[in-house]
Amino acid sequence: MNNSFRFQAVATALLASVFLLPPAVADPNTKTPPTYSAEVFYETTDFLISGTGYAFSPNKEHLLITSDESGVYNVYALNLKTNQRTALTNSTTNAVYAINYFPDGERYLYTSDNGGDELNHVYVAGAKTGARDLTPGEKLKAAFVAWVDDGTAFILQTNERDSRFFDLYRYDASNFERTLIFENDLGLGSFVISRDGTKAAGIKSRTSADNNIYLIAFGSDAAPQNITKHEGNISYSVYGFTPENDKLVYGTNQYGEFRQAWSYDLVSNEKAKLVEDDWDISYLFYSPSGRYRVHGANVDASTEVTIIDRISGEQVTLPTTLPQGNLRSVRFTRDETYIAFLINAPTSPSNVFTVNLQNQSFAQHTKALNPEINAAHLVNSKVVRYKSFDGLEIPSILYKPLGASKDNPVPALVWVHGGPGGQTRTGYSAAIQHLANNGYAILGANNRGSSGYGKTFFHMDDKKHGDVDLQDIVYGRKYLESLDWVDHERIGIIGGSYGGFMVMAALAFEPEVFDVGINIFGVTNWERTLTSIPPWWESFKESLYSEMGDPETDGERHRQISPLFHAKNVTKPVLIVQGANDPRVLQVESDEMVAALRENNVPVEYVLFPDEGHGFRSRANRITASDAYVQFLDTYLKEASKQDASE
Repeated sequence: MNNSFRFQAVATALLASVFLLPPAVADPNTKTPPTYSAEVFYETTDFLISGTGYAFSPNKEHLLITSDESGVYNVYALNLKTNQRTALTNSTTNAVYAINYFPDGERYLYTSDNGGDELNHVYVAGAKTGARDLTPGEKLKAAFVAWVDDGTAFILQTNERDSRFFDLYRYDASNFERTLIFENDLGLGSFVISRDGTKAAGIKSRTSADNNIYLIAFGSDAAPQNITKHEGNISYSVYGFTPENDKLVYGTNQYGEFRQAWSYDLVSNEKAKLVEDDWDISYLFYSPSGRYRVHGANVDASTEVTIIDRISGEQVTLPTTLPQGNLRSVRFTRDETYIAFLINAPTSPSNVFTVNLQNQSFAQHTKALNPEINAAHLVNSKVVRYKSFDGLEIPSILYKPLGASKDNPVPALVWVHGGPGGQTRTGYSAAIQHLANNGYAILGANNRGSSGYGKTFFHMDDKKHGDVDLQDIVYGRKYLESLDWVDHERIGIIGGSYGGFMVMAALAFEPEVFDVGINIFGVTNWERTLTSIPPWWESFKESLYSEMGDPETDGERHRQISPLFHAKNVTKPVLIVQGANDPRVLQVESDEMVAALRENNVPVEYVLFPDEGHGFRSRANRITASDAYVQFLDTYLKEASKQDASE
């Protein structure tokens, strides 16, 4: 394919100022670089661009963004002329994320939960009006869905009526009066709305491999219409409606291993292929007038973006001097003269850029990397593949510390992503860079069951978790042992969420394979986890059960694969990290795991964050956790191995 507007995650330029400097690519033969603290790494700022609706102010002078520069995520107005950022929210505790501006540019929407409990509310705020909760109430979860009717109204979803399902409400943008427009007793999810606000589409999940798309006509007595009736297992997703409001654009894997983009004509009911690739089409959307169509493809763990001018039919080209990396969050001004986006690469965190589509000029507006860090000291990633026990190739992302060599082998970690069904992707990670900077190689293994590599690969671990997927991770160690620059006697395992489960499963069911393990809010008791899922997961609970197993019928297997009930097998040192407000993996799971390990005299360290949920929203907590990883590994992997060798 000849996609001229594609960016792959390879070594990025050193973005040390608002002007681009020549690329600073690390020499793999460089001597060991200076060691930076976790605090230095996490002083790097994370930038996010708000939603596709109204990211730019009407005069194109400001871009609404989210940043954690204060230590907590807050909403900022980024001045595109001066690059100055003005804080619009000032939370010191809860993470606050921008949604988008109102069309007048004076007000904006944002969302926040409470201490990571995932019970988000949607708020409106402005310099003259202060903040107002548009979704008040206890124990409800809400989210923004779309702007409609040229910004005179917007649609939110909330589960206030029934905690299991999300209803749709239309809000008047001037006075915030709302109307219930869809009572969601079908359990639909992933809603998209037509621009004229008359139609919606949502997904009805059946299993992890099979679902349907339902079309909703607001104001009609007609029941939602299933437009994808089929036989067998086909997975669908919804991208949005065309700007003309005449077609629904959706994704499907009906015609091959990977998701293609198709259109459904709302009048004739005809379906037509729109975009296909050799990889999954991750998303597709249109510019404000509809002139441009944007889609992203998940190409071997990197995002490649294509913009089509629908008038000329040609692909849009951008300046070749832009740094290489994953291009994300493309946003248009309302007159479509400018676009904004983020570029992220393994050695460069996300920075905000704008391009003038008329004259091809561009500007960089942020400097995300902490200036105390020399970008040449960061480690680039490499896509590798290794064979598992049955010959299946496991795609992975490898980070080799600077200075590692046959004469100077380094300890290593197999990094297991969350999910099940997640993917380790290329791009910047402060945690991984901190570990690599401290001399630890990282293999981000995309075990069978990972997304992005076709539907067959994705479903190869269904109801086989802790079995075949675990063997893929075990063979990750074997792959690391094949590298002459890795110390074969010092290899551990680290992972979060489902990856945390895999850590404990490896230590419990393959106790001699890994030398240490770091479990970050990981499942240890599937019996409890699958019966205590948040109520708002109801719409895809059956899908989850189809992959993991139904607790009522698969309880025995769940107990067999739950590390908690096999803690007596664990002999290697463990670090467990947990958020007290985690609604997915309850604190009691980690409490019980720690107690069981200590009862067996296994070296275990426990870091509990009282103000976190399923992940880290506070910079201070990310620093504490990253420091804990390195200190634990230095003690039980690096130094312990040296002591053993000397005895």
